[in-house]
Amino acid sequence: MNYEIIPVGDMALQILYKKPASNSLQRQIQQTTKQIEKLNILGVVELVPAFQSITVYYNPILTTYKSLFAQVAEICEAHSTEQGTSLKEIIVIPTCYDGEDIESVARMHGLSIEDVISLHSSVDYLVYMIGFLPGFPYLKGLPATLSTPRFATPRLKVPKGAVGIGGDQTGVYPLESPGGWNLIGRTPVPLFDPERQNPFLLKAGDYLRFTPISAEEYQEIENLVKENQYKVEVKKIEND
Repeated sequence: MNYEIIPVGDMALQILYKKPASNSLQRQIQQTTKQIEKLNILGVVELVPAFQSITVYYNPILTTYKSLFAQVAEICEAHSTEQGTSLKEIIVIPTCYDGEDIESVARMHGLSIEDVISLHSSVDYLVYMIGFLPGFPYLKGLPATLSTPRFATPRLKVPKGAVGIGGDQTGVYPLESPGGWNLIGRTPVPLFDPERQNPFLLKAGDYLRFTPISAEEYQEIENLVKENQYKVEVKKIEND
């Protein structure tokens, strides 16, 4: 088997995959997560997919570890190979590339700012997991040319909506917080809104694409967001 199921305290178990994180593994993780959700297993409270695992939280009053283990193992065995779909949906995140670190990122890699923008917005990113902050997406797919180390000393304050690079990943800060990533831009689109029925724009397994906008376009979209008039663009393309 390419996975094992282990206890995590007395209220969770974890499906831990024995291979490196990759897009194909992430698709397998998402398929298995959806199948567990679909079955509405008694006692399951929450599922947390991550880079190489799925953690299943449960209510020990409603089910037991042994019972849940057996049901999860059966699902994993049935979905041990990737099951893809013909189409993938890509959530478009308009981004104004005026971050305070974009010049230093360009200089570090011998690129122009225009090169950084072009490279960063040229690929579709896969959300591997949500963490650190509510709605913060860890995105894989960053062109290797843009891989940039995190700061040794994080900033005490990173603004909401900041788009950054940390190592070989990119991400968006959904809330103002401390952070050590290189800030290359900002988006007016909220990734987390506790007032919405579904507070989170993204989830693990989603695809995301950054599209460059001007400062004026940023302001226009921000105004639409405030008036609840902005609709996030979603593109559908053939899966590779």
